[in-house]
Amino acid sequence: MASYTTPIDNAPYRSLLPVAVIGSGSWATAIAKIVLENLPSIYWYMRRQDAIDDFVRQGHNPSYLTSLQFDTSRIHFTTDLNEVARECQTLIFVTPSPYLKSHLKKLKVRLSDKFVVTAIKGIVPDENIVCTEYFRQVYNVPDENLAVIGGPSHAEEVALNRLTYLTAACSDLSKAKQLAAAITSTFIKTKVSQDVIGIEYASVLKNVYAIAAGICGGLKYGDNFQSVLMSNAAQEMNRFLRAVYPIERNIYDSVYLGDLLVTGYSNFSRNRVFGTMIGRGYSVKSAQIEMEMIAEGYYGTKCMKDINRRFHVNMPILDAVYNILYERIAPAVEVKLLTDSFR
Repeated sequence: MASYTTPIDNAPYRSLLPVAVIGSGSWATAIAKIVLENLPSIYWYMRRQDAIDDFVRQGHNPSYLTSLQFDTSRIHFTTDLNEVARECQTLIFVTPSPYLKSHLKKLKVRLSDKFVVTAIKGIVPDENIVCTEYFRQVYNVPDENLAVIGGPSHAEEVALNRLTYLTAACSDLSKAKQLAAAITSTFIKTKVSQDVIGIEYASVLKNVYAIAAGICGGLKYGDNFQSVLMSNAAQEMNRFLRAVYPIERNIYDSVYLGDLLVTGYSNFSRNRVFGTMIGRGYSVKSAQIEMEMIAEGYYGTKCMKDINRRFHVNMPILDAVYNILYERIAPAVEVKLLTDSFR
């Protein structure tokens, strides 16, 4: 494994090194590409040894973003989560939120002195809390060591070096700036924020709203209505964020509105694709089987519905998606009721 050389010793993010990526999906693969633009080497945790073996042999992730080639001599692959927790200062978690707890059950190494970054756009099921809050409550990671990476960022476009804008957030703004510096490149532009919780909730809600957009598309609602749906979704998101975490923020920033729009409109969005299938008459189970990928918004919808029972925010789009996915209300009926609530 390559060592960190003099330029890294002088880098603003040197205190964050070494860095590990935890996860094996498309966004984890894109995150690995992003950090390898600046770092000579990383640790990379994957659950399955056969996936690692195929990766090393082929030079690319065998299951996701297969056209993206890596110099595997710069990657220390491992199936041992405790190894990366021992050896690395920064742990970037990019696992699907429904599986985060099961991965962490293997952990025996203390995390309280690590810099824990989540690029997970989901809620921890059963706990009904965002991922940084889970690390704080269960693993005693202090707020200043918790960060998120957010923003409109399809993994497929990152793989193609298409210009992408990301936000690095941490309550300790100096660490947010270090994280931002570590992921900035010719095709990644960054900004910083202290709104960790707000960005996490926004990243969950935009998946729910993308499912709504897909359902409406599957029902043959046109672009005119989709624009009204997204406008109302932004307002609904803002209402919730102000209720749950009332700090100063601009909902029109790319990490909020931008992420909402790209997830709601793009064909790369698995949540929109999932919603489209539901709108066309697929059952939830059949849509999940055919997609062969996790639509985080399916789990996020139930979690957000449960969370909102505490806050009682007016969220008609969330309620409509929940009724369709979990109460099995016919999409055409539920969306018609939703359209009547818009102005």
